[in-house]
Amino acid sequence: MSQFKIVVEKHSDGYVAYPLGLNGIVVGQGDTDEAALLDVKSAIRFHIETFGREVLDGQSAILDAYVTEADV
Repeated sequence: MSQFKIVVEKHSDGYVAYPLGLNGIVVGQGDTDEAALLDVKSAIRFHIETFGREVLDGQSAILDAYVTEADV
């Protein structure tokens, strides 16, 4: 079992969740934050089953994460 930091975003039409530090793109969604978390956990398991544990290779431990804004 691996542990991931999960980003959960609230949008006007629901929630989106995605893991940090996983090779590949994995996204979950739902009407609630709990539903989005359940969906992304299922998606992470499917991603690892489909592509193998190599998607975890080279993964460095993410100690912290935060949200900020920047003008571009």
